[in-house]
Amino acid sequence: MTAIAVSIAGSDPSGGAGIQADLKTFSALGVYGAAVITALTAQNTKGVFGIHDVPADFVAAQLNAVFTDLDLSAVKIGMLANAAAIDVVTAAIDRYRPRNVVLDPVMVSSSGEKLLRGDALGRLRELMTRVRVVTPNLPEAAALLETAPARDEDDMHTQAQKLLTLGAGAVLIKGGHGSGPDSVDLLVEPGGACVRLAAPRVTTKNTHGTGCTLAAALAAGLAKGLALETAAQEAKTYVSAAIAAADRLGVGSGRGPVHHFHTWW
Repeated sequence: MTAIAVSIAGSDPSGGAGIQADLKTFSALGVYGAAVITALTAQNTKGVFGIHDVPADFVAAQLNAVFTDLDLSAVKIGMLANAAAIDVVTAAIDRYRPRNVVLDPVMVSSSGEKLLRGDALGRLRELMTRVRVVTPNLPEAAALLETAPARDEDDMHTQAQKLLTLGAGAVLIKGGHGSGPDSVDLLVEPGGACVRLAAPRVTTKNTHGTGCTLAAALAAGLAKGLALETAAQEAKTYVSAAIAAADRLGVGSGRGPVHHFHTWW
């Protein structure tokens, strides 16, 4: 049986993040990718210049079309720019009860542009209660908790535990915004289990789409039937290699994309 995952996210016309990054990741990892587009963006490696929200009723129509036909093994949720989009996605999750929902709480682009309306934060916390795992970076975890970003691994662990109390099934808190020789992520599950995922920090400006790619890789692993810890470890390995190979691409004049097909090209 073919493993199928759907990405519910915004479109990046430059191909480095969002829907495009997710579909590349699914393909690279041997999973059939479907897509529900929540927003159109005008962006490239230098920044985001405009966002056009897809009407909520049409997001709902896309969701219904996919969920009623495809046997989905995993769902990856990315950019949901407004409360209406979050509401229809939440309703679809409640109606269809998909397995293995991964929520990447996208709030700000890698170039610094705000991607989530301020009035939608509470709705995003509500959606978080429906997912198997949420994958915030340090600024996103802080925003969800309305606190300062974690300064070290102890802070990361504390914030992950607080996110669990808000209803997330598990938390993969990402340390890419931190410092030190290693980029450390923590997978924290209810009951106190904590797995440290570390990789050497790569010096490169080409990190566009890193968060999208990690969450999509995690969803791909779950779609193939891997245990959460194994899927997280393999996702970390994949995205770390994609970052390490990013400078080989030479795409754009700003913050270029990671190399999703580093194994083949």
